Amino acid sequence: MSRLGAFGARLYRGEVGYDFVGKRKIWYGISILITITAIVGLAVRGLNMSIDFEGGAVFTTPKTSVSVQQAETFAKEASGHDAVVQKLGNGTLRIQVTALDTQQADHVGSELAKDLKVDQNDIAADLVGPSWGETIANKAWTGLAVFMLLVVIYLAIAFEWRMALAALVALIHDLTITVGVYALVGFEVSPGTVIGLLTILGYSLYDTVVVFDSLKEQSKGLTKQTRWSYGEIANRSINSTLVRSINTTVVALLPVAGLLFIGGGVLGAGTLNDISLALFVGLAAGAYSSIFIATPLVADLKEREPQMKALKKRVLAKRAAAAARGESAEEPAESGYDERDGYEDEIPGPAAAVVGPRGRDGRGRPTGRRR
Repeated sequence: MSRLGAFGARLYRGEVGYDFVGKRKIWYGISILITITAIVGLAVRGLNMSIDFEGGAVFTTPKTSVSVQQAETFAKEASGHDAVVQKLGNGTLRIQVTALDTQQADHVGSELAKDLKVDQNDIAADLVGPSWGETIANKAWTGLAVFMLLVVIYLAIAFEWRMALAALVALIHDLTITVGVYALVGFEVSPGTVIGLLTILGYSLYDTVVVFDSLKEQSKGLTKQTRWSYGEIANRSINSTLVRSINTTVVALLPVAGLLFIGGGVLGAGTLNDISLALFVGLAAGAYSSIFIATPLVADLKEREPQMKALKKRVLAKRAAAAARGESAEEPAESGYDERDGYEDEIPGPAAAVVGPRGRDGRGRPTGRRR
């Protein structure tokens, strides 16, 4: 077994772990700081919306030696509007100008042909009306709202409303960070960006649901024992799925990084940037939020319940009594949870990793314990 595999097995068994839930205020603070930065970037710079949303014209020129900066100047002088110019991999230019009608587009195409010293017939022009862009934007918002609503309903039914609320907060967190990065970087927001956003929201939910499922399983019959509070069980759930989350995130980020840095950066396929940046930032933010935001927030909400408050008091009182007797007050290595019988509250820490039915040890031999 590799070192990473052995480490993952130790995390799963509870032999090692990091206190994610206990340090949740640090993660909340970091997330708030990043979110504020994203919101400020969005307010100051705004989003660079494509013509699919605002309407306008896209001119594709033949191969030319004119630089991107020169082409931007030519397009602005010809149209009176700011232009977005991308140099494609084959040496051609993609010039995007918003708020142009058919007559204005013909005039701009003619002026660009003169400035670039090419035949006007060699310049391909595509027009998008403003009403079409508004329709696309409205459908995008509607799709996002429906997606969020269905997610909340499903998680509330499959798990509970606290987990649904925590997942919704994590999704909004991921969306805000991704949109803020688009504003700060200045990449174009196109229908491909919307597709990327919906994709990363699904991925973020997948990672979150894996942790929630582990938490739901490990917290069965939790109030019948006095060894662990809900927050500690939540922390164990994160640690037991941590290596899985890291592996799936890295494997997903590698091809997306290829699209973003190789396809968009090196090869000059600028249209790949629309979707690849959303995927790259969203996947990273989704993995972060499922570990550092969603599950700690569930623990916060759950430990406000009276029965969980009482459980935590009993757990702390038992540990204090054990410490006073000179016994180990440390948390055991494993929860000792058995699907048929619940928590084995009397099993000592080292033996908790192998648990059998009551009255028998992990190998099925009688223990002498009364049933």
